[in-house]
Amino acid sequence: MPNCFDLDARRFVGRPALLALAVLAGCASGPATPPRSAEGGVPAAVDGQALTEQRFAQWVAGFRESARAAGIDEATLHAALDTVQLHHRAVVADRAQPEFTRALWEYLDAVISERRVATGQQKLAEFRAEADAAATRYGVPGQVLMAVWGIESNFGGNYGDVPVFDALATLGFEGRREAWAKSELMAALKIVQRGDVDAARMVGSWAGAMGQTQFMPSSYLSYAVDADGDGRRDIWGSMPDVLASTANFLARSGWRADEPWGVEVQLPSGFDPARADASVCQNAAQWAQEGVRTMDGAALPAMADAMVLQPAGARGPAFLVGRNYRAILRYNNSMSYALTVGLLSQRIAGGPGVQGAWPRDLRALTRGEMIALQTALNQRGFDSGTPDGQMGPATRGALRAFQRSVGQPADGFPTAQWLRLLQSP
Repeated sequence: MPNCFDLDARRFVGRPALLALAVLAGCASGPATPPRSAEGGVPAAVDGQALTEQRFAQWVAGFRESARAAGIDEATLHAALDTVQLHHRAVVADRAQPEFTRALWEYLDAVISERRVATGQQKLAEFRAEADAAATRYGVPGQVLMAVWGIESNFGGNYGDVPVFDALATLGFEGRREAWAKSELMAALKIVQRGDVDAARMVGSWAGAMGQTQFMPSSYLSYAVDADGDGRRDIWGSMPDVLASTANFLARSGWRADEPWGVEVQLPSGFDPARADASVCQNAAQWAQEGVRTMDGAALPAMADAMVLQPAGARGPAFLVGRNYRAILRYNNSMSYALTVGLLSQRIAGGPGVQGAWPRDLRALTRGEMIALQTALNQRGFDSGTPDGQMGPATRGALRAFQRSVGQPADGFPTAQWLRLLQSP
């Protein structure tokens, strides 16, 4: 059966971090007495920073020519690129691979706080007219828009302070994702050229995501909406534009007005956890025939192409999620993100939080432990792909195969217990 939840990442998010210039320049510490240049003047080690800045300027000049050839006018190039600067923080944040991770339930505890729920309800009341207009036009409920807004920028309190052109030019120059960064940089130039926003107002995250609900420039071009009729698509300062643009993104990503984002469910006795997988999609009526029920025993809401989600394995809560959950994944391709948006929206609407018990005695594996688990799976003949510390479909499938081989429920949830067993003689 095809994997109906197999998505490509649509944009990039991350946390800002500090960067030493040596990371970008690739320079190591020089000797105690640095060598002199041929002219006997400036130490060569000191030249490293200047050389990096010079190489960056050359990269920008080359990109400027490409943009000019693509039809970007001189006024836009001048406004956007004349003052662009190398933003060192963006590179280290893009390269960062944090060793320690937070368990999902700890993340949910922090993000879906009572304060954020209350603020979301307050903001929904404050912007009820704008949210209702977006919901009427696009079918996305106001509480879902509030949840995205709250998670992306804390309701506009922090949507970043990095100039978008600095961030994207830096990531393009750094080279790891140059083609992607160039594409987004070109999209950003088109936004300025068409007059939606001045270049100086285009600020956001280190990865170039911008505005109150953090659109990448390409997403802005595709989905941003001028809902207030002023001729600009202002996702920084116009709440009609912010909410309509976010709703349009979700609607065009497959949101269905006649379905919920998902529902917490109780599973029948003997349910095979291997069926809680993106490859097993069917409508809610079929799941009901298998004994899946809501937490209060009521009938399941109508959902097509729905899957059972057990984000903490067989010991944790279970959810039935469908096309609207998948639409949220297209906004940010992360299970934790999509689940958090759904649960926060549920709370903002006055609904319950998670009723099932999380396995709080477990801890998330560190990146190093995840690499060790992947390595051990491969060594035992269960192909998890190249060890990278990320829990993707290949690793989950390999772990499930190992769990079945030892006669245990195949939920594919990585724990220290499974790592120890895999590493045992």
